[in-house]
Amino acid sequence: MHKDFIALARQRPVFDAHADSLQLALDLGRDLGEVGAGHLDLVRGSSGGLGALVFVSWCDPRFIAEGEHGARERTRLLLREFHRLQARHPEQVSFAGNAQQLAAARGANKVAGIPGIEGGHSIENSLDTLHWFFERGVRVMTLVWNNHLDWIRSCQPDAGANVPEGLNDFGRGVVRAMNELGMVVDLSHAGRQAFFDTLACTNKPVIASHSGCMAVNEHQRNLDDEQLRALADNGGVVGIVFCTPFLDAAARAEDNRVRASDEYKALGSAPDTATFLAQCELLQARAAPLPLERVLDHICHAVEIGGIDHVGIGSDFDGIQRTPQELEDASCYMNLARGLRRRGFNDEELVKVLGGNFERVYAAVTGPGTAAGHAELVALE
Repeated sequence: MHKDFIALARQRPVFDAHADSLQLALDLGRDLGEVGAGHLDLVRGSSGGLGALVFVSWCDPRFIAEGEHGARERTRLLLREFHRLQARHPEQVSFAGNAQQLAAARGANKVAGIPGIEGGHSIENSLDTLHWFFERGVRVMTLVWNNHLDWIRSCQPDAGANVPEGLNDFGRGVVRAMNELGMVVDLSHAGRQAFFDTLACTNKPVIASHSGCMAVNEHQRNLDDEQLRALADNGGVVGIVFCTPFLDAAARAEDNRVRASDEYKALGSAPDTATFLAQCELLQARAAPLPLERVLDHICHAVEIGGIDHVGIGSDFDGIQRTPQELEDASCYMNLARGLRRRGFNDEELVKVLGGNFERVYAAVTGPGTAAGHAELVALE
């Protein structure tokens, strides 16, 4: 790595708005404070310039059916893994529930850890549950995942009769409650009408933590130019994702080619983390690489349409099956910086895209804060 990028990495400029690594800790016993399987851990992240990370708790919808509070319980267990991580490795990661705590973590040369939830099904139609998670550290929630809810439609097709076109009254109540609490509203995975309904009722900036640009690659998970402009008008940020099918149509076809192979099918189809990890490793090894340049294409388009102050990164590490070339894991963030420099980004613009824009939104939503509230984190033990 060139000395300029070594110096940049040491400043820990990266705010990655979305990673799913907690499921490796819960299901496979991975210590995210040490180098191991998967895309991300604190060691590799720190070497790559990671200064802040949203550790999301994603609850597979199949857990909804497991008991009265299946989704809430699965999410609670994932969140507990974050608490255990920061208790086990206090020299590497620190809970950052507000702007002051984020700055303190970076000043101490630690990763600022921000717990998040991916999918509003985890709150089980209860604002009390939303508050319960907030009190235990959650500061970001993706309103919906790929499963439609009876209060918000996702970007996926084939919604049932009971799903609203966008947000219903309860959904608007969720957004207002998150604004009041100081919890960041995340619109990745949301349907188009839900996206605009949320912008109409929020009084805080929002994010789309891990999405791409529809104009670069037509995929239902990406944002069109009207959405990018509206997000910028709101003061929000889109985090460009590293997921190959979202980035490029040919890469999506290549992934499907490998999935159709006997070698891939032999891994099985169990909906568990161990199978998912094995599938990830095979796809990364067998699929034709997607060049880093494709990620840069999405970033540059988002900057062109929404402006330099409204674009960041949301890798989706450990939640995607394959990453682009030169972004294989969390040690590689500076490769992205190097590519943006080649595209003409100056130092100030680099820092904004790598993390400064998300830091601004996080401060605007959570406030300067105090150290109060940290004690609640031990409650999940």
